[in-house]
Amino acid sequence: MERSQSLKNLTNQQKGSLLAFIAVILITPDSLLIRLSNIDTWGMLFYRGAIPFLVVLTGLLIFYNKNFLKALFNVGYTGIFYIISFSICNITFLLSIQNTNVANTLVMIATAPMISAILGGIFLNEIPDRKTWIAILITFFSALYIFYDSIQLGNFFGDFMGLVTSTGLAVNAVLVRSAKDRDLLPSAVLGKLCVAIFAFFFVESFDLAGNDLIYVPLMCVLCVAIPFVLVTIAPRFIPAEEVNLFFLLETILGPIWVWMIIKEQPSTETILGGIVIISTIAIHSFFKLKKS
Repeated sequence: MERSQSLKNLTNQQKGSLLAFIAVILITPDSLLIRLSNIDTWGMLFYRGAIPFLVVLTGLLIFYNKNFLKALFNVGYTGIFYIISFSICNITFLLSIQNTNVANTLVMIATAPMISAILGGIFLNEIPDRKTWIAILITFFSALYIFYDSIQLGNFFGDFMGLVTSTGLAVNAVLVRSAKDRDLLPSAVLGKLCVAIFAFFFVESFDLAGNDLIYVPLMCVLCVAIPFVLVTIAPRFIPAEEVNLFFLLETILGPIWVWMIIKEQPSTETILGGIVIISTIAIHSFFKLKKS
């Protein structure tokens, strides 16, 4: 009871930051589980759409009860754009991971706060304050520093898919922020369904064998379903670029998981840039929470 009351007493800044932080921590092992799985790309994409769709849909049906259809139709045009953007970045994320190294994909995603800030300023008139701009610039140039070393490897397609994913995440956050008066979770659920339907036509085999029986369901629930609910809610409390700043944690933590388990070692540039990124996020979040 006391814990529930203390959660209610949190400011919007604290609620949004907490939701985004938990979501990103849960997401960090995602790249590792993708690497450990033996299922083909389209089969993986199908399950990453179908399982979260069923899990979150069940939760929404319980939560909304008879009002689910009303909530679904209440998403409006914003919800339709969210479905499209959400579906695209789900597909491009997996394509990126499968066509370049994990560090490259996550570095591309690290540009999302900058894109969010620009889109938020254009469409929502939410001009970032000076501290946020400084944090965005530092993290952006740190990401460029990491990316510069990887250009020689010829992973253009995978890196480009990572950049598309980053743009999709930024668009998603801005759309949620623009529709604070409505719940876009039904749109996100439909987005997952669209991903599963799209992948269905390319899947060679739906069989899950060996460790995939553990890795795939674990990934789809813990690293996909739960975080995407939290990330969909967080921008209702804090600006879009602040939500995406937390994703920079994955830029360094994701490759570390992969390095520890399967020895896909990040470059020195990734390690140094990641240290700068994490330090910047920590300092930025500290000042934001202190201000709130």
